[in-house]
Amino acid sequence: MTKLSDTQAIILSSAAQRPEHIALPLPESLRGGAAAKVVGAMLTKGFLKEVEADLRKGEPVWRETGDGHGVTLVATDAGLAAIGIDPEDANTAPAGATDAPTEEAAPDTPTEPKAAPKTRTPREGTKQATLIAMLRAPDGATIEEIMAATGWLSHTARGAMSGALKKKLGLTITSDKVDGRGRVYAIRD
Repeated sequence: MTKLSDTQAIILSSAAQRPEHIALPLPESLRGGAAAKVVGAMLTKGFLKEVEADLRKGEPVWRETGDGHGVTLVATDAGLAAIGIDPEDANTAPAGATDAPTEEAAPDTPTEPKAAPKTRTPREGTKQATLIAMLRAPDGATIEEIMAATGWLSHTARGAMSGALKKKLGLTITSDKVDGRGRVYAIRD
């Protein structure tokens, strides 16, 4: 499977569940230049493609083309394969698995879709992203290695693992004592 960032995996997973594999809307935490950077990388890798948005169907618009039309983003077969979904399986969704709005809503059914819960994803190139990469390495990392890579003190490194990674991002962090190395921390999925 292709190596994807957490943000790229979220975008592709969401697109796989939508009609016609439309990748919009992007996660709420992804805005402005960060969104353009992530989408640009995914377009370059062939995970997403730009297609003309059908405004009559209410398809979301990624960017305006200047001639009164818009472009939306669609997950490609390569993008679906990158998250482990066979493109042929994705095209045959089970009955009732569409989130396309119905023509007529029941009187007590809200007509606006509920907003997806906000997902937290670290920006690339930050100390938190460095910490996550170190903990995802096959050998994990010691507090001393984390301190050297980030410039943090030991209590800051432990606090980042406990607060930002465990509580906010929901990652599972293990701690094992390794002979000759000391206590080693790792993210285990």
